[in-house]
Parts: sequence; C-alpha cells; structure tokens
Amino acid sequence: MTHDQQPPARPGTPDALAPAPIEAVELVRVTMRLVRPFRTSFGTQTGRDVLLVRVRSPAGDGWGECVTPAAPVYSEEFTDGAALVLRDHLVPRVLAAGRDLTADDVHTRLRAIHGHRMARAALEVAVLDAQLRAAGIGLARHLGASVSRVPAGVSVGIPTGGVPELVEQVAGYLDDGYLRIKAKVEPGFDVAPVATLRERFGAALALQVDANGGYDPDDPAHLAALDGLDELELRMLEQPFPADRVRDHARHAPRWRTPLCLDESITDPVAARDAVETGAAAIVNIKLGRVGGIRPSVAIRDVCAARGIPVWCGGMLETGVGRAANVALAALPGFREPGDTSASDRYWQEDLTEPFVLEGGHLAVPDTPGIGRTPLPARLHDAEVTRVDR
Repeated sequence: MTHDQQPPARPGTPDALAPAPIEAVELVRVTMRLVRPFRTSFGTQTGRDVLLVRVRSPAGDGWGECVTPAAPVYSEEFTDGAALVLRDHLVPRVLAAGRDLTADDVHTRLRAIHGHRMARAALEVAVLDAQLRAAGIGLARHLGASVSRVPAGVSVGIPTGGVPELVEQVAGYLDDGYLRIKAKVEPGFDVAPVATLRERFGAALALQVDANGGYDPDDPAHLAALDGLDELELRMLEQPFPADRVRDHARHAPRWRTPLCLDESITDPVAARDAVETGAAAIVNIKLGRVGGIRPSVAIRDVCAARGIPVWCGGMLETGVGRAANVALAALPGFREPGDTSASDRYWQEDLTEPFVLEGGHLAVPDTPGIGRTPLPARLHDAEVTRVDR
C-alpha cells in the first residue's frame, strides 16, 4: 500500500448511516481577516464574515460552513440572506418533520424550497458530520475515497501591485510546493500578466486562468483577449462568460485549443449534463457549497464521469471547517486536477481549526470521524460575533 492509499472505503452512502438525534441547531458567525486581499472580477475581499452551522447531537456535534460572500456578487446568495433563510425557513422545515435526521433528510425535507444552495450545503454537511461522528467514520472513507492525500493548487487574485506583485506571489507559491497556479483575470488584466508568468516560469508551469464570468461573449475586444490567452498553453480557461451564458460558452469553445472549464454555470447535475453535452464545458469545477452539498457534488461527478469529463474541487476562501469537506470530496475518483484546496496559511494567520498543511504539494485527507475538523474553542471564542439557537 503506497503513501497515497488508505484502506478500502466503507460500503454505502450517507443514507446507510444511522440518523443523528438533533438537540439544537446553532448559527455561529465569526469574523476572519485574510492574509492578503483577494481580488477577482467581482471585487476585492479583505476578510470573511463566516457563517457556521452547528448541529448539537448527543454523540458529537456536527459542523458545516456556509460559503456565501458578504454581498450577492458571486451569485444571488449572501451571508445575511443565508443566515435569515437558515433561521426562518430551512432549519425549522427540516426539524418540523422530526429531529432524528440524516443528511438525505435535509434534501428531502427542503424540496419545496427554491435556491439557497450554499445555505443548504452548510446544513447538510453539519448533519452528516454529526452522523459520521456517531458512527466513528471519516467522511472521505464513507464516500469511497481511495487516497490519503490530494494534490493542491492555489488561486492567485489580481494584485494591487500589478504584474510585479503577481510574479512575486506565484514564485512564493511555487517555492511552497503548489502543483498548479490559477491566475484570476479580468478585461484589462489578462494577456500581458499571464504571458509574463509563462515567460518567467516556463512551459512546465501548470497554469490556468479564471475569469469569473467577467467577459462579454459579444464584445470583439473581450474575445480578442481570450484568443490571446489561448496562445499561452493553459491547462484550462475557467468561466470566461457569465453564468447564464452557457450557450455562448458552447458557441465559442471550438475557437480555442484551451479547454473550457465551467464553475458558476454548474449549479446542479442537470446543469452539468447540459453543459458537457452541448460542448460548453470540457472540464467542470465542483464547489460543494455552490451546488448545494455533498450529495449533489457526487451526483455531478457521476454525470461528468459517465461522459469522460474530468472534474476538480474549487474553493470559496473557506476556513478549516469548509476545507475539510472539500479535501474529502477531492479525494474521490474522477477528481483529476489539483483543486483549490490550498493550505490554511494561504488564507489565514490562524485558522478556526487545526490547520491544513501543505506537504510535497499535497494536503492530507482527514481520517478522523466526521468531516475531520472542528473549530478550536479558543479560536471560536476570539473570532465569534453572534450565535443564534433553534
């Protein structure tokens, strides 16, 4: 058995676990400051107002992280809205049908609720964490992961210091051992900086770009810039057009040699099927929070695997709580590219949990019961802003 392998996964799915008796559900908000500002085409983040869901259960509390940003710029979801919908709609509806819960019950009992996938995901993961802790099983093993560590990439924002700062940051991340660099781009900051990275670090650099939907498929200047990026031997071009322009992704994909990867456009398994079958996506980025939790993430993986489409796990500036679930997901078969599963010190001076540490370009997959990370009481106390019980 190699270092990257672990014992065979426990047969079954989350549905095979015993329900967790739920005593209460808490919404906990904490404030975290990033190590450095993170700028994308959506704007600049200097920190996160983190919304956590804590499911209190006699055999062990479960935790989930809502990945919403403060403002509805990535999607229609935002943290104040997620807290409200969890408090007033999702949690009461889930608990009203009985307090012995499985993660599958979260999906079943919320069928009548439209949207709010990030809030749903946090609740689903928290319930599943409690189930797994009671059963003494780790998430990755339960889902069928066959590796004990996953390759890690890093997402580099658009720096305030321009190209020199971008080069400096990338050099530092490569020295740290990251196996893939994803550079954020936007109109006006695209071909020249990425060409500089390619020239500075050579053809061996695993380099991709992420536009976060910032380009207009009908703007000739924007298309010319994307054509220029296509000349730079990139691993993929991620989400050049807005999320609702899937047909435009399919229309323009044949003009480029670089594979198109979709992120914001992939909201559920049906969206993934439509994207890959129309040729809009040659690669899919699965973000657990964006698609509504672990169950839909695995379903999207299955849709893509059946059609020979590789997937990878994206990140949303999570603390160790959200990162633990991401790392477990990234350990599943079918996740072929290094994900945005960067180490804790990429984002935080001190994480809420025991930190994830980069070793040889990889992160260890947690193998302790549950998702594998719990907020440290002292860190939670220092960072906590509010707490709401149900």
